[in-house]
Amino acid sequence: MVCGTSSGAGKSFLTTALARWYARQGLRVAPFKAQNMSNNARVVGQGEIGSAQYFQALAAGCAPDVRMNPVLLKPESDTRSQVIVLGTRRDDLAAIEWRARTHVLWPIVRACLDELLATHDVVVIEGAGSPAEINLQPTDIVNMRVAAAAAAATLVICDVDRGGAFAHLYGTYQLLPREHRTLIRGFVLNKFRGDPGLLAPAPQMLEAMTGVPTLAVLPLWRGHGLPEEDGVFDAGAPPRDAVDRGLHVVIVAYPSISNLDEFAPLARVPGLSLTWARDATALRSADLLILPGSKYLAGDLKWLRARGMDVGIAAHIARNGPTLAICGGLQMLGREIADPHGVEGAAMGLDLLPYTTELRAQKLYRRASHTFERPTGFWSALDGVGLAGYEIRHGHTWAPDLSRAHQQIDSSRLVPVLEDHCGWQYGETLAIYVRGLFESPEVMRRLFGRETPTLDDTLDGLANFADRHFGAACLASLIDEAPRVPVAGPTPPPPD
Repeated sequence: MVCGTSSGAGKSFLTTALARWYARQGLRVAPFKAQNMSNNARVVGQGEIGSAQYFQALAAGCAPDVRMNPVLLKPESDTRSQVIVLGTRRDDLAAIEWRARTHVLWPIVRACLDELLATHDVVVIEGAGSPAEINLQPTDIVNMRVAAAAAAATLVICDVDRGGAFAHLYGTYQLLPREHRTLIRGFVLNKFRGDPGLLAPAPQMLEAMTGVPTLAVLPLWRGHGLPEEDGVFDAGAPPRDAVDRGLHVVIVAYPSISNLDEFAPLARVPGLSLTWARDATALRSADLLILPGSKYLAGDLKWLRARGMDVGIAAHIARNGPTLAICGGLQMLGREIADPHGVEGAAMGLDLLPYTTELRAQKLYRRASHTFERPTGFWSALDGVGLAGYEIRHGHTWAPDLSRAHQQIDSSRLVPVLEDHCGWQYGETLAIYVRGLFESPEVMRRLFGRETPTLDDTLDGLANFADRHFGAACLASLIDEAPRVPVAGPTPPPPD
């Protein structure tokens, strides 16, 4: 099991690397995360799981399964989340107070874990946040309660680049109940910059205090290629005028952005610069503007208008700037977003394309192959290209909107480019429901003249990274030996 001292410490990254490493040893491997909070999700059968567990399953060489992420929380605001259990939306559980859900969810989590343990040689488990959040320990269903149920050799990883790494590791260890400390097999320092020798003697001192060795120091690796689990992956990116690049892609980063992981390949295209726009100024330099999916359309539309970004988007489209709108972004560009079933709230779109959307009670989960039919302009290179993508949506869109009271928009310019009401083109704007466009090597080659590394290349690179910094003997020992009881070490005196 991989736990972290905080969110963003590198749990998903390390779990994925370990899943591929153990799979390459000829073992039957499965990933597991009892509960994930993320708006990045992938279709699995007739349901959905977190994108991180989807990629971890591919790393493990097994078919993604809803049991690998039995509980998925998809935030819709700061105080409300959609609850997905075994791939299916559960509004009844969303209505229950947070702590009261535990008695319902833990039996489901435990059953999924036991089934995976019974059918695989190795299960690589990812925790959430920190296991030392003592306010949450009584209702824990994702961290040390899971580790104990699996008797899992547990690693604790921290982000050394943030500072305070040894305090984070020591404090996390000390706040765990004694029976959970016995599961901790090693500490991992992640995102280190510089000479690892400069860390001495701190790892040795930490081991003397806890009995837990530091098993690996992982250097900061920005270009590993794995999509980020949470947030927008632009931290530390240089401004555009600091780099000499060609095509400038701007992605609108509204608060409830969803499935941003599908844009990770763009960050690896030579000659392309990528910006996440949070104000109207950032829209002006876009050569290609992208409106991604949204988990909460009404709130994100309000956010756009409050910043004047609706005007900037309209100006870009009016001057025939190439634009891509995906799922929620597609819906935003239309007129009305009706919500007769109370799914997430009705809203008025930006009224830039001639169609309307209705949110249906039943969520659509679909993996399907589509073929682009006669797109033009910037998108003409996609003509005849097959797209194996996925859809996760409540919205259904009809075009053109013949009920419009005015005709400022020429409905005849809206042309279907994907079958089954999944995509249209209007001028230089491509609006599609199918996700995963930039994950297609053929699409990347046609649009940008370059191919990015394949997913398998990326996953093998992660496994090589783990092998290099842990060592094969260390990684093998984590599954060959039962968790040991650490030696109690001296506790440092409290500060003056």
